[in-house]
Amino acid sequence: MSSDVVAPHAPGELEFVRAFVNTLDIEDGVDRLRDASAWADWAGDVGVDAGATPSADDLAAARELRESLRDALLANHDRAALPQSTAEALTAAARRAGVVPRFGASGLGLEGASEGLDAVTVRVLAAVAAALADGSFSRLKACTNDTCRWAFYDHSRSRTGQWCSMAVCGNRAKQSRHRAAARSVASPPPPIPDAS
Repeated sequence: MSSDVVAPHAPGELEFVRAFVNTLDIEDGVDRLRDASAWADWAGDVGVDAGATPSADDLAAARELRESLRDALLANHDRAALPQSTAEALTAAARRAGVVPRFGASGLGLEGASEGLDAVTVRVLAAVAAALADGSFSRLKACTNDTCRWAFYDHSRSRTGQWCSMAVCGNRAKQSRHRAAARSVASPPPPIPDAS
């Protein structure tokens, strides 16, 4: 998504999940998890201690988690349950990051690393778990524009938002439908063969 347009932010820690998914800007071809330098820049932007330089495998695992979450955000348009593949990716990420469940007076919490990619994983997992429990996860979606897929929070009453920005992706979709309709009107259907 173009950096000059801002998609609706999510409430609380779900905003961190949105920011994590948006570390890949498909439209502009910018991946903030592509290498250690890009990761460190993003970590600084979101206030995470970058910690030790992540390995190529660590970054690949973070990208895999991100894309699995994006799949879930696309599934949220259909009000579908969390995809099994995303549940498995979240479980694998928890194991990889050494996340430990802790019960307290307010319920279940997740603990783990306080810096680096593992800290991001802990924070993402905790936010997703809380949002699944309170129902707010279903409002976190990915833009249905195939060239965008930017994560946004659907604030609409009907929960039917499809685009990260009505002004950008929504307008593009409407223009595309209008052009397709104009083409179908401009080219008449082929003649029907005479049956006699």
